Amino acid sequence: MTASVKNPGLSELDELCVQTIRFLAADGVQKAKSGHPGMPMGMAAGAYVLWTGHMRYNPANPRWINRDRFILSAGHGGMLLYSLLHLTGFDMTLDDLKNFRQWGSRTPGHPEYEPDRGIEVTTGPLGQGISSAVGMAIARKHLAAYFNKPDMPLIDYRIYVIAGDGDLQEGVSSEACSLAGHLGLDDLIVIYDDNHISIDGATDLSFTEDRARRFEAYGWHVQVVGGDGNDMASFEKALEKAKTEKGRPSIINLRTHIAFGSPTMQDTSEAHGAPLGDEEIARMKERFGWDPAKTFHIPPQVAEHMAQMRRKGEKAEAAWRKMFDDYAARYGDLAKEFTDALAGRLPVDIDALLPKFEAGTTLATRQASGKVLAALMPRMPHILGGSADLTPSNNTNWPQAKDFQKDAPDGRYLRFGVREHAMGAILNGISVSGITRAYGGTFLVFSDYMRGAVRVAAMSRYPSIFVFTHDSIGLGEDGPTHQPVEHFPALRAIPHLTVIRPADANETAQAWKYTLEHRDGPVALLLTRQGLPVIDRTQYACASHLVKGAYVLKAASKPDCLLLASGSEVYLALAAAETLEAEGIAAQVVSMPSWELFEKQSQSYKDSVLPPSVPARVGIEAAVELGWSKYLGEKGVFIGMKGFGASGPYKVCFENFGITAKATVEAARKLLGK
Repeated sequence: MTASVKNPGLSELDELCVQTIRFLAADGVQKAKSGHPGMPMGMAAGAYVLWTGHMRYNPANPRWINRDRFILSAGHGGMLLYSLLHLTGFDMTLDDLKNFRQWGSRTPGHPEYEPDRGIEVTTGPLGQGISSAVGMAIARKHLAAYFNKPDMPLIDYRIYVIAGDGDLQEGVSSEACSLAGHLGLDDLIVIYDDNHISIDGATDLSFTEDRARRFEAYGWHVQVVGGDGNDMASFEKALEKAKTEKGRPSIINLRTHIAFGSPTMQDTSEAHGAPLGDEEIARMKERFGWDPAKTFHIPPQVAEHMAQMRRKGEKAEAAWRKMFDDYAARYGDLAKEFTDALAGRLPVDIDALLPKFEAGTTLATRQASGKVLAALMPRMPHILGGSADLTPSNNTNWPQAKDFQKDAPDGRYLRFGVREHAMGAILNGISVSGITRAYGGTFLVFSDYMRGAVRVAAMSRYPSIFVFTHDSIGLGEDGPTHQPVEHFPALRAIPHLTVIRPADANETAQAWKYTLEHRDGPVALLLTRQGLPVIDRTQYACASHLVKGAYVLKAASKPDCLLLASGSEVYLALAAAETLEAEGIAAQVVSMPSWELFEKQSQSYKDSVLPPSVPARVGIEAAVELGWSKYLGEKGVFIGMKGFGASGPYKVCFENFGITAKATVEAARKLLGK
């Protein structure tokens, strides 16, 4: 086997390593008969230089907190990441590469969050990776400001991203990169795989703006490396400049060629999303002096050279741990806080700090949420919060909170601007930092803008917190454009997303308690604009039952009917129950703040809340009916929305749409034939 040097700046051995990455990617896609070989082949040289010469990581401990983060935002090129992980010594076997895109394999078609194997975030939905990287850069800045000492930089890692044309075209990345420029996130370095090809053909079919000038306008440090993607000497210089840049994130526009080295498919759109074919791969290998009969071949000298990355990483972490020991000796309290936070231990007893809300008062759950945050956030320094330019409406800030800004990375309150798309992804990036966690607020109707990020968070079990206020027609005069009606079921349809819609201020406090104590997935809090009565818990069940998702709020020894409701409709169910009771009808009221938590309970508990012997059931919720049938059964009646809302005072809206205690009473009577 021979390998001629093709890349300025690379040795013959380096070139052989680059070819190995290219051929592993081509072989993996070919064996799967599915995938995207072109991007890994075009970016192989740049990725190799980055991973072997610049990034700091330890394959023996992939979660080392001060490792550099790598995000393959162009997730369709997953074989590039998988090949690098295998070659550098992570828990990624050659068999894993051979099982690319197969059922049950550890190498799915697009990378999925698995930090124990070196996969930092889930990518694939274009724009999500680069946007979550902005959140990771925010977390890094904040942690460094909090923990670092002048002579002891506990946190000084960088976030590296490889992004493609699709990432830069998706709107979410525009929002995120604009904010990154404003915040001066100089720990973020993006490598733009500028290969001029998309699925439809040449990118100039639809993408002709000057990308470099666009990022300059965002406030980024921009460098352009021309040629054919193989001038690694120039690329190395650009990387070094990016690493020393202060006050601006960096992007390197690296001109590459999709499917580089392929005799007939280089620079074609076919190489974007289809295997090259056995004959094409054979010709390509022959062209570079490889045996075309060998697949998934790693030359011994390549394996030996790449194995050095593991030893290099172990030394880097050992040096960092020595520094941490010295840090602990000098700053014991901070060191303990660091290790506690890294282990996920909360610094406070939440129960002791939760505000208690008195019955007889009226308070919107968004306002109750703000009071909970005011009580907790000053004592929970590693949770960041923010809003998409709706802070006064979302009540997401707290007294004495300091804004996170370019000149104030120690701040914890994030001003996302009107950027819901980006906010969701940025929350995800912050929440996978290993220490920090984040919440962000907007109106529930705009959860549609965030849905891609919410879905990724749920799929990946990120502990992101989504605060959605103005949760129904109860927001009133803004009208149907702002009144969510289909959003409850739309969010509940996302697997692994816990949706909580509290009935009053005390349920809201319990919702935050649950959210902060659980890190096994994202939570969406749905909160009202309008005031709600604080339920008298001396008369009805305690709000702490929220943790079970649904509970009997007002019991009946032998219920004739069940009244089921969530959020702002619970007090309507209580009012209806009183009327029915006066008529001799025993109505049991069930508060259902979280269907997801309820479904986790035992069947015996669920039957105790919703007795199968009571078929007469009324569901009340200011949303469309989708999903309620599993709780109402064949004979149940739903009171809610059947279309979009309307502009008017919220009480008028509820009255005219028939979501009232009176309508609930009438429905129960009809079910019981009375």
